[in-house]
Amino acid sequence: MTVPVFAVVGRPNKGKSSIVATLARDDAVYIDARAGSTREARRYPMKVDGETLYELVDTPGLQRARAVLDWLRAHCADAAARPAAVKAFVEQHEGDPRYRDECQALRPVVDGAGIIYVVDGSCPYGADYEAEMEILRWSGRPSLALINPIEGEEFVEEWSAGLGQFFRTVRTFNAHRAEVSKQLELLELFGHLDPAWRQPLERAVAILRQDRQLQVQGAASFITDLIVEAINYKVEQAVPDGLPLEPVQKLLFERYKAHLVRRERQCRQRVEELYYYTHLKKSEQGLTLEESDLFNIEQWYLWGLGEKSLLVVAASAGALVGGTTGIALDAASGGLLGGLGTLVAGAGGAVSGVWGARKYADKIGQVKVKGIPTGGQLVSYGPSRNINFPFVLLGRALLHQRLISIRTHADRNALDLSQPLLDWLGDSQRKRLARIFDDIRNDRKPGERRAELGAMIANWCDDGAPTQQRGG
Repeated sequence: MTVPVFAVVGRPNKGKSSIVATLARDDAVYIDARAGSTREARRYPMKVDGETLYELVDTPGLQRARAVLDWLRAHCADAAARPAAVKAFVEQHEGDPRYRDECQALRPVVDGAGIIYVVDGSCPYGADYEAEMEILRWSGRPSLALINPIEGEEFVEEWSAGLGQFFRTVRTFNAHRAEVSKQLELLELFGHLDPAWRQPLERAVAILRQDRQLQVQGAASFITDLIVEAINYKVEQAVPDGLPLEPVQKLLFERYKAHLVRRERQCRQRVEELYYYTHLKKSEQGLTLEESDLFNIEQWYLWGLGEKSLLVVAASAGALVGGTTGIALDAASGGLLGGLGTLVAGAGGAVSGVWGARKYADKIGQVKVKGIPTGGQLVSYGPSRNINFPFVLLGRALLHQRLISIRTHADRNALDLSQPLLDWLGDSQRKRLARIFDDIRNDRKPGERRAELGAMIANWCDDGAPTQQRGG
């Protein structure tokens, strides 16, 4: 089956590389705000499971279209000879530095690529663009025009009217905001423009839709694994008789913290890879969360879990499972967390006030010491008894997944991780999660509870995770 190839052409600095990055789902495509940053035509295949579904060619900007069109008119006698004239121009001028960019852009077209012509809808239409559009029409290749509103849509209407004189299909397409459905719509449109491409592009669309569902399921599975592991995780160390326990306790907490921080980072990386992101760490400084963020209870509040939602989460959860985890509310504490004084407790019901909310999470889990029959003591840290800890992990993971899933590969801005976490969560969902977390913590129906949690997370991950309350 023939693999469809699309040459993305147009003037410099009109968003061609951004279109390529989005449609090829490749964040390695070089994008620069400076005009003329693309100097060589480069191919970017869209692959799923190693199979190339289609290919995009990023091309240099057209800059001497009027001179090229003059040559074509001087060397062509009739309309039937126009495609051959375009090919002849490329073959005769590929070594000419004056027409280097034009030949780079037209070479994939004369070799059989379809054309995606890109203009900027925030700039006014001008008749000087018509020379390059006429050249593309002379090529005889299937084509469509995309209006990329880089800085606004002020001139989209006049562009639509002008482009419609040269292209059968004209669409507005924001490379930095286009949702997946709009991307697939373009592929379907091309299938209608060239009968030879209809079958492979229909197949490509079907595979990409299925791939989207697999991404959702995979992300949900990674997040579920992270939360279940975090709830149950503990570390332990044997200490011979006579040695002090305090240094070992501090060491175990550091090991505990390092492991879960590493697992959260690993989860994020796996989710990014599912959605074909491999360069985010290089370009998104805002993605890297400091180690202290996950284990600083005060930072949970500052990072986006608001006072009210944090209080209600703990209250609704505590009403269900307070008896087994020692959760209580210290109404007299006031201060930082709006009355949420008790954050952590073990089976003995240890209570801390605002001081406990402010300090690092040395109360995330329990330190236990028990004797060893052969001598010495076994010191352990964990598992977590903090009712809010799995909620915070869930909120952070869902926010990250949502930002990744709705992001296009042309977007090189930092991820905004300052948004609210679980503010959208309904009370019934909060209580249901609290019960699931408590059952997992106490090893009650672990398989069933994990599956139930995974189904809820998959529902939230679908279509980019929740931006508003959804059913659970």
